[in-house]
Amino acid sequence: MKGYTGVTADGQSVHYVDRKRWLWILSVVYPIQPLLFLWFHAQSGNIGWLILPFVLNYGIAPLLDWVIGEDHNNPPEEIIMQLECDPYYRRLTWIIVPLHFVTLITAAAYATTEPLSLSEFLLVAAFSGIIAGLAINTGHELGHKNSPFEKLLARIVLAVPAYGHFTIEHNRGHHKTVSTFEDPASSRMGESIYKFALREIPGSFAGAWAIEKQRLNSRGKPSWHYSNPILQSYSITLLLAIIFFLSVGWKIIPFLLIHTAAAYWQLTSANYIEHYGLLRHKGDDGKLERCSPHHSWNSNHIFSNLVLFHLERHSDHHTHPLRRYQSLRHFENLPRLPNGYFGMYVLAYLPWLWFKLMDKRLMALPHVNGDLDNVNIDPAAHPSIFLRWGRDKMSEPTYTDLPGV
Repeated sequence: MKGYTGVTADGQSVHYVDRKRWLWILSVVYPIQPLLFLWFHAQSGNIGWLILPFVLNYGIAPLLDWVIGEDHNNPPEEIIMQLECDPYYRRLTWIIVPLHFVTLITAAAYATTEPLSLSEFLLVAAFSGIIAGLAINTGHELGHKNSPFEKLLARIVLAVPAYGHFTIEHNRGHHKTVSTFEDPASSRMGESIYKFALREIPGSFAGAWAIEKQRLNSRGKPSWHYSNPILQSYSITLLLAIIFFLSVGWKIIPFLLIHTAAAYWQLTSANYIEHYGLLRHKGDDGKLERCSPHHSWNSNHIFSNLVLFHLERHSDHHTHPLRRYQSLRHFENLPRLPNGYFGMYVLAYLPWLWFKLMDKRLMALPHVNGDLDNVNIDPAAHPSIFLRWGRDKMSEPTYTDLPGV
């Protein structure tokens, strides 16, 4: 297996082998799973093959994370540059781009041309949409890179889930305001995922459009200019929809609506769990403190990280946004999720269970130390949260910097 050798500041030799090198191929294979299940369904006609993907993603995957456990292994700082320059890793993120389109086209054709029941149609559309949510993850990895080619690939792959505004809002909006009250993609303590979605989905699009509009206008160009990357990505989405409609007719419309809604929900699920309740403070000068590893919830669970290009090492990602997935590191004493993302999604869909588990973890974090002034709280939930968590100190969170407060 390929190894990397570096030298420490005191002249000591350091050797590192990425033992997950070939396992990263799972991030390429996982998004094409609909092809397998559709084939089995075509052969047998058994609807169970269309239900099984939901069991796999929301039942088996969390179980695998729990059984296999976590990996705290870090690449040494001295070989990070070598690891970053290894073309193998980036090629995996390139290969998966056309495969996302293959999955979409196959699922769309199957749903609209085969004699499926209504329940089968809905299952195919929903599951293929969930997998399309992984295209946003691919776009996330590619869109953070300085390479024009990879930025182009990000715009292309984001056409699959119809989320062409993601890179603009995420890179230039979310990473700037993460873990603040102003960020639409940072969930607040006491805010359910369903309430969060109503704020996050429209807020992210509006934020992305405002950011790109400002950029174009500063260059003397209109918002609807052809160089607008949001329009470029959505143009591919529109072209795909037109081709589908001309090929298979009206049945593609409900398919794409369900597919897109499921893809959006996947991103909403990830955004919800990644920064829940975490807060960055403003200094006396009004400037936000620098984003640190403790401003993101982290997970080292092996299986889900292997199929998500290490997305769950989110703390290091926000600290070093340009760093590629294979180089992301684990830190001690971070906000830590008790399971991988798939398992945490299930908990998030049950707000009472999520609050019971995560509010306790949030308040126990060393930098929070039981102080509500160190938490990003949903104003509507403030009274109940204060009664549960603030009575010991007999002081309410200040909120002096919130609008209208």
